[in-house]
Formats: sequence, structure tokens, C-alpha cells
Amino acid sequence: MGLPTFTYAKGLLSVPQDLSVADPTIVLDLLQAFRRSQVMFAAVKLGVFDALDGRPQSASELAQTLGCDAEALRRMLDALMGLDLLRLSGQVYANTDVASTYLTQASPRRMTGYVNFSGNVTWRLWSHLDDAVREGSHRWKQSYGWDEPIFSNFFQTEEAANEFLMGMHGFGMMSSPAVVHALDLSRFAHLVDLGGATGHLAIAACERYPHLQATVFDLPVAVPLAEKIVGESSVADRVSVVAGDFFTDPLPAGDLYALGRILHDWSEEKSRRLLGRVFESLPPGGGILVAEKILLEDRSGPGWAHMQDLNMLVCAEGRERTLAEYDALLTEAGFSDVTGCRTSTPIDGILAIKPSG
Repeated sequence: MGLPTFTYAKGLLSVPQDLSVADPTIVLDLLQAFRRSQVMFAAVKLGVFDALDGRPQSASELAQTLGCDAEALRRMLDALMGLDLLRLSGQVYANTDVASTYLTQASPRRMTGYVNFSGNVTWRLWSHLDDAVREGSHRWKQSYGWDEPIFSNFFQTEEAANEFLMGMHGFGMMSSPAVVHALDLSRFAHLVDLGGATGHLAIAACERYPHLQATVFDLPVAVPLAEKIVGESSVADRVSVVAGDFFTDPLPAGDLYALGRILHDWSEEKSRRLLGRVFESLPPGGGILVAEKILLEDRSGPGWAHMQDLNMLVCAEGRERTLAEYDALLTEAGFSDVTGCRTSTPIDGILAIKPSG
């Protein structure tokens, strides 16, 4: 027997589009959007990509490996193939390059920690977006009963902290090289990356500028992983890691301070206090590098900044800003010569200088 053939009713193919009715494509796409996200979240949680990493398998083989229902798993695998995260050869499924790079535990560029954080933690916060908009505040208490910031509650174990930090490291590996290439940092001798996590920004800056020294400054829970990643880098001899809280502890000395994805987390009052501490610690002529996604001045985009802005509403205390808003915030703190530069990555760069006079 041959394969079945399809026939099409000519009338169905020639139905004219009613141009008086709005195109529903965007609505239909948004109805599917959360389903696509959940397919990826569930696949990471089940270990699909890890099991297939370097070992393509059939649906039945993979079901035995993962302890899943074979038919249900096959349906998920087909959906992942439709999302370009898996490919199928005969009856055997394999990871695409994207899945192997960003969705497996073995990859140094993995984003699995941030994927799990999104699926396990922020998903519930986002489910109360309507209440966040009504009340203008985060959803910690409503979703989890937390009174303290999300960071204080989620990172109570080193394992949880490391997985989240590695997820952010995946973002950093994409964005930090673009940021340090977009802005001229050649005048500076010592970068201090406040809240520097795994050190991806400090590493990228030192790779870009061979004369530069750097210090990664973050909470004690982040230090072991930062030391490991910095130690494995090509610039390990020029990057140190120091434990501390940038709101309360003395800041390490440097002539360039970096705040990568930091200001958007905090309230206006806390952001002003942190910028004030940086300004006081800098020598005249020193600089501050802010790495955030910048909203267009008319606030019409980019879409990544819009979604991050709402993410800050439900998850944190802060927000995303336009370059003019960053200029005002930095100028109020005493900085001048504010320069912004967009990149094609999830993060843009802003450089400002402490006046010499």
C-alpha cells in the first residue's frame, strides 16, 4: 500500500479574505504563546534535552529513560520538533544545536536555571499581573506569602542560587561582549562589577581590553561559582572575586563601576542610594557602566524591554527606562556625559562619567 494522498476542495482554497475584518493572527499567536513556553519548561524539567544530548533516541526509548508515558512523551517531542528544539530522523529524536547549547546541564552557556526559575517561580507571579497593574506593586505576598524581595527567598540553597546564576550567565554570554564592544572603555584601568554574578561582564571587558583589571563583587552565595567560572577563563589572572552587599558594604576601589541588570530590580529610592554610593567611591573622571535594555523614547519598544518592564512589576521593585530617564537618574546622582548604545542582544549599554572638576 502506498501513502495516502490529499485532495483539496477548490472552493476552500479560493475563499477571499474579508479585508473589512481585522487580521486575527496576533490574537491567535498570543493564545498559543504560553503553551509554547510551557512545552519548553516541562521538557527541561523532565530532562528531555539532557537525555538526548549526544544520544538520540526513539520516543519509546526516551520514555523508559525518563520514566514517562511513551505516547504522551511522543506528543511532546513532536511539539518540540515544531518549536525547532528537536529534530526527527526516522523514529529517532535528537537535540537541535540551540537546545544543546542553551537547554542542557552540560553546556557552559546553559539557560536552564533561568528557564526553571521562569516556569517554577515567575509563572505564578505573572498569573497575578492584573492585580499588579491595579495596585502598582509586586506579587510576592499574593503568590508566595513572602514579605522580603524575591532574591531573599528563592536563593536559600547554594544549588538554587547556582542554577539561577548559570541561567543569567547564559544571558551574559550573549550580551556582555556586545556591551563592552559598543562603548569605549579604554580609558579605564580597573572595573568593579557590582552584583557581577558569574563574572561574565568582567571577563568580557578584560578580554576586550588587555590592560584592564577587574573585580567581581556579589553576595557570598555567588562567590564560589564566580570563582570557578573566572578561574576557567582566559583572563583569570586579571579578575578577582570579592564577597559583599553593594547596599551596605564598602565598595572595592576602581575607576569604572558596572551595574549589569541591577538598577531595573530596585525602587527609585534604592537606585538613587546605590548610584550615590558609586559616585562617592569613584575618583574624579571615573565612570559607571549601566547594562540594561533601554526603552525607546516614545516607549513603543523594543518588545523585550516591554516584557522585562512588566516582569519587574510582578517580580521585583523596579522598572525599565528610556535613555532620557537614565540620563536624569544619573545626572541627579552627579554624573555627566551620559552616553547610550543599543545592541542586538537582550542588553544595551550606558556610560556616564564623574566630573573631574
